[in-house]
Amino acid sequence: MRYRIMRLMVMFDLPTETAQDRKNYRQFRKALLSEGFIMMQESIYVRITVNKKAAELLERVAPADGLIQTLTVTERQYASMKFMAGTPNTEIGNQDLKVVVI
Repeated sequence: MRYRIMRLMVMFDLPTETAQDRKNYRQFRKALLSEGFIMMQESIYVRITVNKKAAELLERVAPADGLIQTLTVTERQYASMKFMAGTPNTEIGNQDLKVVVI
């Protein structure tokens, strides 16, 4: 069986008007971080994955209000990203070198 390394991108716009909204935002963000997502930009997180099952986790922790979108791209497509300003994130958690497929 051959696995393709992919990137799961999560883009979200959640309300923060009430105390409950802010709590939902914090819980969703903490769930992303605990599942290995790395912040690319504010409200855009990315994670290396070998299948699309990671998106199912998000359905369980997603708040009812707001907008949450996911996009799966191959590692090659992700690597071809062009930076118009700023610098790429080069930390080890953002690389596929530590992915172990058993």
